[in-house]
Amino acid sequence: MPGLRSRTARTAAAALLLGVLGAAQVPASGTPLRGDLDPVTVERLDRAIEDVMEEADIPGANVGVWIDGRGDYVRSFGSADTALGLPMKTDLYSRIGSVTKTFTITGLLRLVDDGKVGLDDPVSRYVDGVPGGDRITVRQLADMRSGLYNYTEDEGLLNTMKADPQHSWTPRQLVDIAFRHPPDFAPGTKWEYSNTNTVLLGMLIEKVTGQPLDAYLEQQVFGPAGLNATSLPSTGAMPSPYVHGYTNFTPDGTTADASNQNPSWAWAAGAAVSDLEDLHRWVPVLVTGALPDGERLLEKGTQAQRLRMGPTGHPGIGYGLGIAELDGWIGHNGELPGYEAIAVGLPSAGATLVILVNADTDKGGNLSSQLAAAITKIITPEHAWEIPEAAHPAGPSSPPSPPAPTSPPAPTSPATPESPTAPESPAPATPQR
Repeated sequence: MPGLRSRTARTAAAALLLGVLGAAQVPASGTPLRGDLDPVTVERLDRAIEDVMEEADIPGANVGVWIDGRGDYVRSFGSADTALGLPMKTDLYSRIGSVTKTFTITGLLRLVDDGKVGLDDPVSRYVDGVPGGDRITVRQLADMRSGLYNYTEDEGLLNTMKADPQHSWTPRQLVDIAFRHPPDFAPGTKWEYSNTNTVLLGMLIEKVTGQPLDAYLEQQVFGPAGLNATSLPSTGAMPSPYVHGYTNFTPDGTTADASNQNPSWAWAAGAAVSDLEDLHRWVPVLVTGALPDGERLLEKGTQAQRLRMGPTGHPGIGYGLGIAELDGWIGHNGELPGYEAIAVGLPSAGATLVILVNADTDKGGNLSSQLAAAITKIITPEHAWEIPEAAHPAGPSSPPSPPAPTSPPAPTSPATPESPTAPESPAPATPQR
C-alpha cells in the first residue's frame, strides 16, 4: 500500500531500515483496551501478534481492528520506552511516515473542489523551477507518474541524515536535490514512488493558499475530520506523551532512539504525527471522502478520481491520488527512522486496520507488514496483506505504496469505496516510506 516504501537510507539493505533491537525490550504481552470480537479470534490475534513481535524483535505496537457487525480489537503490546520499561499505550503520539501523504493529497483535492487548482494543470503554473514542469501535471505528481527522481534516494541526503539527525531542510532544498538528478522517465509513461512528488504538492498548496502547510492541513483536513491528535510538526519535538521509536539507520548501524530526530526531510511526504484512534477515524473518511456526520470532505466526483487506481507494475497493488490498494485494502502505510504505520480499510468487509510500530529495524522484512499479514490471515483470510518484496522501495522517506515499476499498464477504471481496484502505495527506501 501507500505504505510500501523503499529505503535508500537503509544503507546495506535497500528498503526499510533494518536492525535488531536490544534486550531492553519489554515482552509483547497484549494490553486489552477494547475487544468484542469473538474470544477465539481474539486469542488467535493475541498469539499471532506476540509471535511476530518476538521473531522480529519489535519493541512495541498498537493495533486496532474494527469490523462492522463483528466487533473491535484494540490492543497495546510491548514497550513504548525500552530505556525506562514503560508499557505501550494507545493514546501515545507516534510518527506515521508516508501515511502523511493521504493528508497532503486530501488538502490538494480540497483546492481542486474549490476550483483553485486543476488536476491536469502543469505544475509549472504553481511552482517555479521544476525541470519539465510544463509537461508534468498535478495529477501525475499525486499518482506517482511524474518521472521525477526521488530525493530520498540521494546518497548525500542519506549520509547527512545519518550523520546529523537534527539537520533541517527546507522544501525547496529537498526538491533541488531531486532536480540535480535526471528524470527517471517521461511524465505519464510509468509509475514510480517518489517523495519529490508530494513535497512539490506541499509547496503548491502553500503557494496557492498563502498559508504554511501545517496550518492549512489543520484548517482544511485535520479539523473537519475531527482529528485532535494529528499534526504536521515543524521541528523534531514530539507532542507529549509519545512513543519512543528505535532505528538502526545510524552511522555505525547500532540501534538508537529516533524519537526527536528532525523530520523536515520528509515534510509533506512523511512528517505527520498521530495516534491509533485518530487514524481509526481517518480511514473511513479517506476511503469514502465523507465525514462522520454525512457531510463531504471531498466532492463525490473528486473522490472517484482519487480512487482510480492505476497499475504500479506490482501484481495486486494499485495507486491512486495519494492512496493505494492491496487486495481490496485501501489506504497507506508509512515508515521513517524509528516508526512504521499502516492505516487501511477494506470496504467490502466494513473493516478498518491500523498498526503503529515503534521501530523500523525490519528484521525479517517490514515490521508493520509482518503484523498486517498475520492479522489479516485471521480476520480477512480472503484479503490477506501480502506485499511483494520488490514493492518495498529504497530510501529514507517513503509512504505506503509499492516501488516504482518499470513499465506500468494503462490505469484501470475508477474504483469506488465499495469496489476498490487499486493496491496500496509503496514507499521509498529507508528514511521515510
